[in-house]
Amino acid sequence: MQRLSAKIKAEGKSIGFVPTMGYLHEGHLSLVKKSLNQTDVTIVSIFVNPTQFAPNEDLAKYPRDIEGDKKFLKNAGIDYLFTPDVSKIYPGGFQTFVEVEKISKYLEGKFRPTHFKGVCTIIAILFNIVNPDYTFFGQKDAQQTAVIKLMVKDLHFGSKIIVCPIIREPDGLALSSRNVYLNNDERKDSLILIKSLKLAGGLIKKGELRSSNIINEIKRRISSEGSAKLDYAAIVDAEKFEEKDYLLKGKKYYILIACKIGGTRLIDNLLIKV
Repeated sequence: MQRLSAKIKAEGKSIGFVPTMGYLHEGHLSLVKKSLNQTDVTIVSIFVNPTQFAPNEDLAKYPRDIEGDKKFLKNAGIDYLFTPDVSKIYPGGFQTFVEVEKISKYLEGKFRPTHFKGVCTIIAILFNIVNPDYTFFGQKDAQQTAVIKLMVKDLHFGSKIIVCPIIREPDGLALSSRNVYLNNDERKDSLILIKSLKLAGGLIKKGELRSSNIINEIKRRISSEGSAKLDYAAIVDAEKFEEKDYLLKGKKYYILIACKIGGTRLIDNLLIKV
């Protein structure tokens, strides 16, 4: 992969990179399409990264369909698929990790304290192997993209991070590989996330600018759904990803929700300009 990347660069071509953990869906396809349109060569990686899963999380049962993914990507028209073995990425004696300090310690970082350390480490490794000019991520993982952007800035990686909009089902559920875990009743209940986000967005448009009032309404809405258990709801500045008590006119904010529906943990967000 490193030799191939060097060859592509020597030919004066740009590389677009879409790192994934597989079990691909239309959300991933939107990233691939963006890369195909914007760059000369598109490379997709599939690697279920063990270091971003805590011992109590779903690494073993994380959905996998490598043959289906290969057909999906071939039909999409990508140039190369990179599927490294865990033993190649993390060989015996591996002990080097990348960690972004403050921004990775709250919200998702509070509930999954080792997650962003694993994410940053694998992205740094993949950047060193693939050497992309542009890397494409989805907005659904908003905090993850903020963490990676800061890592790229701080460590002077050469790839530009492109964040693409959330792709949703017709009823509004954000596409996620974990949606496969939901049974029929939980699938219906999962719409509480987008309903709560729209409620919050509506309150802001009507002039409510105090975060605590908006978040309390989100909590009330989610508590009305029996199978839903809220991990957090928050409003953060879209640039620095800092929680704000009061929203300012003309600024952009993420409204964030992490919620368990039955045994499945889902995240979603809404980007809004006040």
